[in-house]
Amino acid sequence: MRLRKAGLVGGLVVVLLVMAVVAAGVGQLPIPASEILGSVMHRLDRGLEGLLHVRLPLDVGPMPRHPQGDNALWKVRFPRVTLAVLVGASLAAAGALMQGIFGNPLAEPSVVGVSSGAAVGASLVIVTGATFLGNWTIAAAAFVTGLITTLLVHALSRAGGKTEVVTLVLTGIAVNALTFTLISFATFIANTSAREQLVFWQLGSLNGATWQAVAAVLPFTIVGLAAAFALSHKLDLLSLGDRSAAHLGVDVERLRLFAIVVVALLVGASVAFSGIIGFVGLVVPHLIRMIAGPGHRLLLPASALGGAVLVITADLIARTLIRNADLPIGMITSLVGAPFFFWLLRRTRTRQGGWG
Repeated sequence: MRLRKAGLVGGLVVVLLVMAVVAAGVGQLPIPASEILGSVMHRLDRGLEGLLHVRLPLDVGPMPRHPQGDNALWKVRFPRVTLAVLVGASLAAAGALMQGIFGNPLAEPSVVGVSSGAAVGASLVIVTGATFLGNWTIAAAAFVTGLITTLLVHALSRAGGKTEVVTLVLTGIAVNALTFTLISFATFIANTSAREQLVFWQLGSLNGATWQAVAAVLPFTIVGLAAAFALSHKLDLLSLGDRSAAHLGVDVERLRLFAIVVVALLVGASVAFSGIIGFVGLVVPHLIRMIAGPGHRLLLPASALGGAVLVITADLIARTLIRNADLPIGMITSLVGAPFFFWLLRRTRTRQGGWG
């Protein structure tokens, strides 16, 4: 079993690294993998020499031959790939966490309205131009409204200590309708520049990713993932039922409240700089669960890695599918996620809410 777990995580890490190199090399200016690795090693060599006055005892590899190749990597491609990793990991982990605390396989940030709730705060900041927390303003606003939305979903969808499938879906429809009304109002009152940004941002996009955005998202993602992983054992106990978990020493309501804050942290950071990217938190945890089982100690880290792979791949497709066009990444993930959601809804209803 341990070998199987290590194999899954190791395999996902390898796939993630390969996709990161592929995504960095593909574009209007193709860059071979050897030159990408050479550029990374060259920067690492220079960094070590500047900090420790030590040079790497190996050949750092060839630099990009095109005169703008190195700039394209470090100013455009690498920030975008890094942001894709952070967003994908955050959304997939948030989805796995929501499914654990709601005890429902359909719980997912975009489906139940948490992503659009976080988008309300971010869109208001974009429209008003507020900068009270600098680069973190959008992320902080998205976290606050995402937290409010998650608490609202939790309050509306649970009855008798559990969440029914139909109740959760209807709650998600209502919350999404409300939040998109608020976002539409923000779009209506925005100036032309902000309106164009909001319209494209609502569909999800990593276009224009910068190191500043990465720096703003990174602390939220690290704290959120660390907190989610720390909850894995208690989430396993919660899957036995509220009463059984309480008998085993779990403060169920405190656990749910803390997990909701973590979900809002992960979703808020992602939505703030990528817009609404749907179904990542639905598809990835279920695929991982089919392979590795329901244990959260493996499910959460594997979902984070799988989410990073999915978003990098979707973003690569979005910017290369049509020549000289950068499609919204949310469009790509929805093409995969929507049919999966319908299949899962039918399967879940047939099994009367079971995980299968």
